[in-house]
Amino acid sequence: MNNKEIALKAAKILSDKKATDLVVIDIQEKSSFADYLVIATGGSERQIGTLSGEIIDQFAKEGIVAKNTEGRRGSGWILLDYGDILVNIFSAEQRSRYNIEKIWGDGNFLALEE
Repeated sequence: MNNKEIALKAAKILSDKKATDLVVIDIQEKSSFADYLVIATGGSERQIGTLSGEIIDQFAKEGIVAKNTEGRRGSGWILLDYGDILVNIFSAEQRSRYNIEKIWGDGNFLALEE
């Protein structure tokens, strides 16, 4: 799987687990630290934990292992660092505060399948 396919797979997993406001941004031409940002909102801290766990578990089955995980229960934001793909799962409040879509607004927003 290439990086784009991995990013879109992360979005699909998140969608299947009822994350909201899913966005995948191609930042290859804008960033030296990552190629894709996956951004989603969880409805509660519990759901944020479930969403991150599902990504970790499903990717591990395919031999894709996170290089790092940032955030903790109750923080409103979990970051899964897969090297060239960064998966951000926010509470609505934290997502609004950090507004990553605006920061990376000049990236290429990918269409997601319904």
